[in-house]
Amino acid sequence: MKKGYDPQWLLGLYRTMVKIREFEERVKFLFLEGVMPGTIHQCQGQEACATGVCAALGPHDVITGTHRSHGHCIAKGLGVDEMMAELFGKATGCCKGKGGSMHMGDLSRGMVPAIAIVGGGLPIATGVGLSFKMNHESRVSVAFMGDGATNEGIFHESLNMGSIWDLPVLYVVENNLYAASTPVRMSMKVEHIADRACAYGIPGLTVDGNDVLAVYEATKEAAERARRGGGPTLLELVTYRITGHSRRDHRQYQPDEEKQKALANEPIGRFAAHLSAGGIADTRGLDAIREAVKSEIEEAVRKAMSAPDPKPEDALEDLFV
Repeated sequence: MKKGYDPQWLLGLYRTMVKIREFEERVKFLFLEGVMPGTIHQCQGQEACATGVCAALGPHDVITGTHRSHGHCIAKGLGVDEMMAELFGKATGCCKGKGGSMHMGDLSRGMVPAIAIVGGGLPIATGVGLSFKMNHESRVSVAFMGDGATNEGIFHESLNMGSIWDLPVLYVVENNLYAASTPVRMSMKVEHIADRACAYGIPGLTVDGNDVLAVYEATKEAAERARRGGGPTLLELVTYRITGHSRRDHRQYQPDEEKQKALANEPIGRFAAHLSAGGIADTRGLDAIREAVKSEIEEAVRKAMSAPDPKPEDALEDLFV
C-alpha cells in the first residue's frame, strides 16, 4: 500500500467501486427478470477507472460519459436512488425518466447526461473546456470513451482542437480491449492508444486501469497540468470488461483463459488485498461495506418501483425551442 493517503479516503474509494459493482449486478438481474425496461451496457471490471478519475476531480469539474456510464455517474456523485428510478423510467429519476441507461447524468453534479453515440462526448467536453478557458476558470473537463471511440473521426478532431487551443481537457480512454466484440489489436497498428497523443503534441500516458490509485495519481497530475494552462492529456486506462458488451452478449469472443486472468486481476479484489495488507481494513470491515451498499441499493430498487411514472405532458418540458 502506498503511504500518505488518509485511510478513510482509501475506504471511500473502495466503497465507490463496490457500489458501482453491486449496482451493476442488481440492475443486470432486474433486466434478466424482465422487470426493468430498455437495455443496458455495463461496466463490471472497470470500476477503478471511473472511481480513480473522479476522485482526482473537484465538484465543479465536468465529465462526459458514454453508453456505458453507470459507473461514471456513481463516481461523480449521483445517488443510486435517482439512478435506479431513471432506469425504471420514473419521474423521480435523475433525468426525470427521459434518459434511461445510456443518457444518464446531472449537470449540477458535474456530469453532462451521457451520450450514447460512440465518441459523441469528445466534442462536448472539448467545448466545455473552451468555455472554462474563455471564462478564466480553474476547472477541467473530462471526456470518457472506450477504445473503439479512438477510431472515430471526432476523436482526432477533438484532440486536435483541444491541443491547438491548449484547453483544460482530459481525454480518458477506458481500454477494455474490445470495441463491442472486435479486439483492439485488429483495429489499430500502434501498441498503445496513448501513442496517438504525439500526433497532437500532447502528453499520452498508458496506465493500469485496474489500479485505482495509479488512475487517481495520473488523473491528478494531468488535471493540475490542465489547470495551469498546460493543455490536454490523453490517458489510456487499460482494463477489462468482465461482462458482455450489452445484456444479450455471452462473451463467446473472449478466450476462456483471458477471462480467467481478468477475474484474477479485477480491481475490487486487488484493492481489497492492498487495504488488508496495509492494515487499513480487515475482511470483516470490507464485508460490512459491501453489505451496507447492498442494503442501500435494495432500498433504491424499492423506491424506484413505487415511484410515479412521468405524465404524458411531461414530454413537452425540458425542451429547447
